[in-house]
Amino acid sequence: MYNEKTWIDKLKVFMTFGFIPLFAFATVIVVPFCMGIFTTLTDWNGTSDTFHFLGFSNYQAALTDSTFWTSMGTTLKYVVITLVLTNVVAFGLALLVTSGFKGQNFFRAGYFTPNLIGGIILGFVWQFIFARVFTYAGRELDWGFLSSSWLGDPDKALWALIIVSIWQNAGYMMLIYVAGLNGISASLTEAASLDGASYIRQLFSVKIPLMVPAFTISLFLTLQRSFMVYDTNLSLTKGDPFRSTELIAMHVYNEAFVYQRFGPGQAKAFILFAVVAIIAIVQVSVMKKVEVEA
Repeated sequence: MYNEKTWIDKLKVFMTFGFIPLFAFATVIVVPFCMGIFTTLTDWNGTSDTFHFLGFSNYQAALTDSTFWTSMGTTLKYVVITLVLTNVVAFGLALLVTSGFKGQNFFRAGYFTPNLIGGIILGFVWQFIFARVFTYAGRELDWGFLSSSWLGDPDKALWALIIVSIWQNAGYMMLIYVAGLNGISASLTEAASLDGASYIRQLFSVKIPLMVPAFTISLFLTLQRSFMVYDTNLSLTKGDPFRSTELIAMHVYNEAFVYQRFGPGQAKAFILFAVVAIIAIVQVSVMKKVEVEA
């Protein structure tokens, strides 16, 4: 009787606190994910009542699509550059706003503000800046690299997207680094100072090794955001000029919903998921080993 009552009590607790989140997770994540995988094996166009089983034909079509690999290459370039520069800028800002100068909390809030702006609005704002503000400044100051809009140049448009992404995400990553820096005991830096260590030596020998968990989180979040960016890509460049800024998320969306090739689009989405998952697992595993060594 006691065991039965305990089991019933546990069931009541689960139904009260665990069932709704589990149901929402299954409904929003698990079921659509399984349906998406099944769709990759059919010729369903997303609207018809019938479909035919095709096996792995959609995957073959995705893997042999040159535009898919072009977008993947563009995305990898974007991810690598954004990953490095975003975290360098974020860590620099974190060091700045924890240095103890007057009004640092105001600057901390200011640096974080761009992260609160939606990607669509952000893209339109920066589209105006690149098309009007920078070109006007370039003509007035006779700076050739700003005399024409970067958004119309296939060689510069991707860099415009990178700049906007760094400006948007650096403030968020900064807060993670600020938390890591605040978690370092002041006694460690004081001891290093007494031993004659300079600020640079303290930074590389004391602070950065203790900041590895913060680096792990920030690199993972930056990696995930960079691979999945769509809204800013849409509003800033729409993949132009000549698809030179069409990142993989936009390519997958266009394939499935614009060109109505739902099966190949879903197959490309699953390939993207596998690539991101593998890279993320490797990144976290490597950083965890560094944490242990540090």
